[in-house]
Amino acid sequence: MVNLEAKFQIGQVVKHRLFPFRGVIFDVDPVFNNTEEWWLAIPEHLRPRKDQPFYHLLAENDETAYVSEQNLLVDETGRPVRHPQVKEMFGDLKDGLYAILPGSAH
Repeated sequence: MVNLEAKFQIGQVVKHRLFPFRGVIFDVDPVFNNTEEWWLAIPEHLRPRKDQPFYHLLAENDETAYVSEQNLLVDETGRPVRHPQVKEMFGDLKDGLYAILPGSAH
């Protein structure tokens, strides 16, 4: 049986295990919930399993990212995430976790 409990939480600052970017989590899917085309576009040797949590990130490249749990690590820099929507969704950053603003859509 697969454990589908999310390891990371909304507001947490994370970094990609393979690629050089950081982001803040703004939503979590308990299992893969994107298109088959998106999944197949990932090179097979890098393609993540579908039976794990996937996270929606506000990434520092000013985009959003959809990343499998296996490809995320805790970001321990303590630095804020530079993305234009961070201030719309989150409050202060403390110990690698942004406070969720009341009434913000996630």
